[in-house]
Amino acid sequence: MIDTSKQRTRESRAAIERLYITMRHLLIRGSYKPMGVSGRSLIEALLTLRPEIYGTVADPGKVELDGLLYVIERLPNGIEECRFIKLVAREGFDEAGHPAIIPIKRRRNCFRIDENRMYIEMTRGRSDIYDILTHLTFLFIEGEKIKNHSLDQKGQIIDDWYRLEEIVKLEEQNEPFDEKKAAVYLSNFLGRTIKETYAAIDKFKKGKNKNSLYHIVYWLGRTAIEDAMEDKDKEITFSSKLREIIGHHIYGEKWARKIKSYIHGKRLAERPIHIISANMHSFLNAIYGFKALQDEGFDTLEELANQTSKEQNAEMRERIRLYALENGLHEIEDQSGTNLSVQIFNLDKFDFNYLPENIRPTGDLKEAPVLVVMDYAFGEQAFECMDELLKPYEEGDDIYDMNIRSVSIMGKAGILTGNKSDIMIPTAHVFEGTADNYPIENDFDLSEFKGKMATYEGTMITVLGTSLQNRDVLNHFLASTWNAVGLEMEGAHYQKAIQSAAMIRKSVSEEVKVRYAYYASDNPLMTGSTLASGSLGIEGVKPTYLITSAILKRILNEDVKED
Repeated sequence: MIDTSKQRTRESRAAIERLYITMRHLLIRGSYKPMGVSGRSLIEALLTLRPEIYGTVADPGKVELDGLLYVIERLPNGIEECRFIKLVAREGFDEAGHPAIIPIKRRRNCFRIDENRMYIEMTRGRSDIYDILTHLTFLFIEGEKIKNHSLDQKGQIIDDWYRLEEIVKLEEQNEPFDEKKAAVYLSNFLGRTIKETYAAIDKFKKGKNKNSLYHIVYWLGRTAIEDAMEDKDKEITFSSKLREIIGHHIYGEKWARKIKSYIHGKRLAERPIHIISANMHSFLNAIYGFKALQDEGFDTLEELANQTSKEQNAEMRERIRLYALENGLHEIEDQSGTNLSVQIFNLDKFDFNYLPENIRPTGDLKEAPVLVVMDYAFGEQAFECMDELLKPYEEGDDIYDMNIRSVSIMGKAGILTGNKSDIMIPTAHVFEGTADNYPIENDFDLSEFKGKMATYEGTMITVLGTSLQNRDVLNHFLASTWNAVGLEMEGAHYQKAIQSAAMIRKSVSEEVKVRYAYYASDNPLMTGSTLASGSLGIEGVKPTYLITSAILKRILNEDVKED
């Protein structure tokens, strides 16, 4: 007899595979209807999988509220109103005068063409497309639940639906309405208690999304009702241009060329170059913060980081940035479509005495390093951008190598063995659903963070999408001989690019140092600690700056002159 947990794991892994095969097929085909045969196959696979991030998605009687907030914040404002959604490449919609809508928590350009049409730019590769399609499938499932709650046994729309419609119209006109009655009407369509409904209304109010929970629920239900009862089908389409360029390094090549052109033009290519994938604030603050804010009297980097991360201290952050721009920092704003900003730190004239003591080099440097800090990539985009960045710079018939000495990856990841904000040190990356496994010689180990923060060492699973992970699959990776400590979306892609550059192209030395360290943004196995439960907030400051300090310490002590 097959163990129940093993059976669930097999079913879940099969569901993930079905989802991705179906999505690839639909992309090639060019369009599908969410409530048609193809769309329903996506829905069935997602309901079989029951991802942790989508909570009660498989419960037909309850609308999943935390998952709904998570998804809405990553999709363009107003998407719940649109019946026609088109995924496109960069095709000049902004130049044609359409204002870009950028989701709160996912940087991508979206365009509301008319009341029924939303176009979404896909410039980060297949991972970006799969992410969008998964979120949209979730919305369609929740829309069907709302529709079902709006109909009586004879299939007629109930009176509460018209009361909710009145509330939404009053809200749109900025007119007052009875919130106690409104919450009761809303709770009927959510399948939730009044207490749960009030809590959800409050969460949506505190978010930065323009539309309220009343508005979102009404429109999700309305489009589902129109689809079922008025033959106003919803449709997802993919532009010809997107289908033509997907899988090619169109955006990554433009992005990398601009960076290498700057390095070559400033004659920095022969200096020790260290590539870092991280956020756009921690290295800036760690390097320049104490000097720029010396009148503030900060004693530790953690204290400086805590203060500058507060929303009300934007003036402090700007002082650091302006000082940095005058003392070796160059910013490369993305215009390629990757949505990856880059900071280049030329530390040639930098006074290292202003660094925190634990980071300073232990002696004089042979040559001042150049740091290339790139923003977080998204899934498969990590391979495209790192692969292009590690290629030699070509100018006409001439080819120029760069003196790349290290690649450091600081990332956010889901942890399987600890708590939010803990640190994970990978010994290998295992690419989910493939035979691609990447053992790594990580320049970091547990000793780097001993006594500073809870740290775990082991295999990291590079997943196809965080929104598709469920408890059974994750428990399999945790409890099996894989010895997995966490999951993320970019590690295997980065390592594939690094190994290709070092071992096949020989464009970087095989001695290039590789450093990976992740801090836990969530624990998908722990109820209330999934990504849908909210961001780390101030909890994320300590691990972020511990990893930042560790990377800087290794870089600055790599080329110290011998006595």
